[in-house]
Amino acid sequence: MRYKITFSYDGSNFHGYQVQPGLRTIQNELEKAVSYLNRQEKTSVQSSGRTDGGVHAIEQVAHFDLNIEIPEYKIKLGLNSLLPQDIHIINVSKVPNDFHARFSTKKKEYIYKINIGEYNPMMRNYIYQYGKELDIEKMKKAIHFFEGTHDFTSFVSSEDKREDKIRTIYKTNIKKQKEIITIVFQADGFMKYQVRNMVGLLIEIGSGKRKIQDVEKIILKKNRNSSIKIAPAEGLYLRKVWY
Repeated sequence: MRYKITFSYDGSNFHGYQVQPGLRTIQNELEKAVSYLNRQEKTSVQSSGRTDGGVHAIEQVAHFDLNIEIPEYKIKLGLNSLLPQDIHIINVSKVPNDFHARFSTKKKEYIYKINIGEYNPMMRNYIYQYGKELDIEKMKKAIHFFEGTHDFTSFVSSEDKREDKIRTIYKTNIKKQKEIITIVFQADGFMKYQVRNMVGLLIEIGSGKRKIQDVEKIILKKNRNSSIKIAPAEGLYLRKVWY
């Protein structure tokens, strides 16, 4: 039986999603809990994608296969009783065996939060504490250059070995509420460090260090060595995944 879970997590104390020997990761915690439910048989949990250390998720999605049929509400209760408090299962549903949390994905949305006001130690793990003014109107004009289908090689980590760096960004948005700026990217998929590099460039534009037109120029370069300062992990959230 294949089950789909929607879950949230606080990434502050994790070394990312993917299992890494000797390190605390979200996937490791999930697989320990799911394996316990699956009659102590080691069980893989496949997510919609990997998030880096310090990155959070509001609605991440994953799937796993159980040898026994268990009502969805019991799986939710069981997993939440076994998981640490920084991971929470929101929903569980039975899905067809050809469903795949990663390969069945249609689009994803990430948001990034920046504090341009006074440093807030209580939110240091959840909002990037930039602490300086940014020209949000310039950033709003610049972000639209990311929309559409592009080769995003200039914004991808060299650690990402996928040959195809072409992605389609359907929607972008920047809004400000008091001293908090929220940046939104919705696309058919994202690669390692892509969102954080795009945000890093927008911050440089908002601070006057780069021009609005630099977005288009850097995209066209298709060169990872574009000297973009990557934005810190703590402001980034996977908000939603669509199937």
